[in-house]
Amino acid sequence: MKHKLWGGRFTKRTDPLVERFTSSIGVDHRLARYDVIGSIAHAKMLGRCRIIPSAESRRMVRGLERLLAAMRQGRWKVNPSAEDIHTQVQQGLERLIGPVARKLQTARSRNDQVSLDLRLYCRDAVADLSREIRALQHALVQLASRYRSVVIPGYTHLQRAQPILLAHHLLAYVEMLERDSRRLADAKARINVLPLGAGALAGTSLPIDRRYVARLLGFPAVADNSMDAVSDRDFALELIGVLAGLGIHLSRFAEDAILWTSEEFGLLALDDAFATGSSLMPQKKNPDVLELIRGQAGVIIGHLTGFLTVMKGLPMSYNRDLQWDKRFVFESVDASRQALAVLAGLLRRVRVRTERAEALVASDALCATDLAEHLVGRGMAFRDAHEVVGRAVALAQRQGKSLRQLGLPALRRLSSRFDAGALKVLDPRRSVARKRSLGSTNPAQVARALARWRARLR
Repeated sequence: MKHKLWGGRFTKRTDPLVERFTSSIGVDHRLARYDVIGSIAHAKMLGRCRIIPSAESRRMVRGLERLLAAMRQGRWKVNPSAEDIHTQVQQGLERLIGPVARKLQTARSRNDQVSLDLRLYCRDAVADLSREIRALQHALVQLASRYRSVVIPGYTHLQRAQPILLAHHLLAYVEMLERDSRRLADAKARINVLPLGAGALAGTSLPIDRRYVARLLGFPAVADNSMDAVSDRDFALELIGVLAGLGIHLSRFAEDAILWTSEEFGLLALDDAFATGSSLMPQKKNPDVLELIRGQAGVIIGHLTGFLTVMKGLPMSYNRDLQWDKRFVFESVDASRQALAVLAGLLRRVRVRTERAEALVASDALCATDLAEHLVGRGMAFRDAHEVVGRAVALAQRQGKSLRQLGLPALRRLSSRFDAGALKVLDPRRSVARKRSLGSTNPAQVARALARWRARLR
């Protein structure tokens, strides 16, 4: 029991079943670097506040810096027999500097220590994820710029609705990702609160300086309530919640792209390096990357639900149930990073089949709303114009014609307000060009939006 951080009160060795069941080293070893960084700040504070001699503080810091260097150089190995990462760091330090290492645990508990480690991890994860989001936004803007004049059908209810620019569609996802990025930045404010110094739950009688530790670690705030500090996982829940929203956005884009790669749509051609085949059907080229991204959203939502369920009934303050938090966080962050990176790579090498885009907008029924607005411009109430054009569409369908093929005489029999300009609006390019409202698919507005995003992403 001498290797335990808590073994003094116990007279029996822990049952091997309990050892395996309670061990967290298989998961929390990923916090090793953060555990050492937090410990360096803590050791410096202990010496500064004269809780331990300055010479011992400096010795601990030097030993911890050696551990950190070993980790960065890949020379540090996980010890599966250690109960958790805190135990392994403590043991490693003791091997380097001797019994003085045992003073490192002065004025802190694993309860406030693990909260600090997880916050440091989450803070770095936010920075990494924000960079990956920017890279994906850049790939979307590049693709939109490359095919800025391509017109495609816009859909509602998965039915063809009105002509839009492909670039406008792609920029919708850039806007979604920007909201995800802002939510990450906002979540950082809740992550950036120092819990260390709360002890197990009640604080400490020793004269520690929590604000000094906060400055060393770059935390702008210190947790005000020691019980809340050790039991709070709102910051981690919030991060996974943001990633669940991000996953939904990526899943929606993946669904659009999967449809567009099908032969029925035929709008996108995936690069061979970002597609897979069938073990049975030689002709297949499958969008597995996109399907995995779509499915991954459900996994992250599941992690959020699982984490919420773990937290919902916990009494104050720290409970061992919280050992599960790291698995939820790590897996959600890893999945999000991978999805962002692979989707950006896919978009950089995808090709838009412009000839297929032209075929998809060939039906002038897509411009039925433009025809109704033409009548509005000639003084007709929109509800009446909607009804007139609806009858025109029905007539064209019965006769197996397009609206343009009906001809002006047939249209004028439905309403005398149709004039020679009516047939001119039945063109997808004119349809997008006629849009005037702010934020519309008008080519000039889309060009300005692309320029604005290129400038922002630089």
